[in-house]
Amino acid sequence: MATQRKHLVQDFNKYITCSICRGYLIKPTAVTECLHTFCKSCIVQHFEESNECPECGIQVHETNPLEMLRLDKTLEEIIFKLVPGLREKEEQQESDFWNKNKIKTNEDGPRTKKAHLSDEEEDDGRGGDYHRSDPQIAICLDCLRNNGQSGESIVKGLMKKFIRCSTRVTVGTIKKFLCVKLKLPSSYELDVLCNGEIMGKDHTLEFIYRTRWRLQGDSAYPMVLEYRPRIDFG
Repeated sequence: MATQRKHLVQDFNKYITCSICRGYLIKPTAVTECLHTFCKSCIVQHFEESNECPECGIQVHETNPLEMLRLDKTLEEIIFKLVPGLREKEEQQESDFWNKNKIKTNEDGPRTKKAHLSDEEEDDGRGGDYHRSDPQIAICLDCLRNNGQSGESIVKGLMKKFIRCSTRVTVGTIKKFLCVKLKLPSSYELDVLCNGEIMGKDHTLEFIYRTRWRLQGDSAYPMVLEYRPRIDFG
């Protein structure tokens, strides 16, 4: 009877490590054009500066390479099973980060102005997992006014503009939430901005906080996102 060969984790390292940070893949995210996989935070940050795959150099998308990313949950679970303690380590580091930056809140801000993305609103938003056990972030959704802008008459300010939701929520989900609350067609196009810069639909609130809002300083809280009818620059 043949003896079964035991494999070490290092035998699989080339399949489960990120070529950008050289660490184990965290939230492994594949580029759909070439199927190369990286840590989500690594590839999103890379695409802020370039629209080429860092592994093979192909142009992923002419204008918005973030649209070509897909999270690989199956690979994530395989990596967590292969590397003992990795899941617990990452969860602890993430929790420590948000605690340090005062993002995981329970009582910050006016109680009467805070709202949650509830289960009912999740259904109205046509699906999506809001990761209720994840670190939370408080944000303010402000309607950006631009006199004479097309569509402005139907895009109003929210009655309750302060909400709290998972740091993993994406801008795309925020847009769906706004369409539901403002009673807009699901196909209605909105721009969501932070510090005057339009955010991509795959940007998470965690990424926006780290790379855009944090520049305001630790005292600037909650994070403010502005929305408006999409402007077609032709």
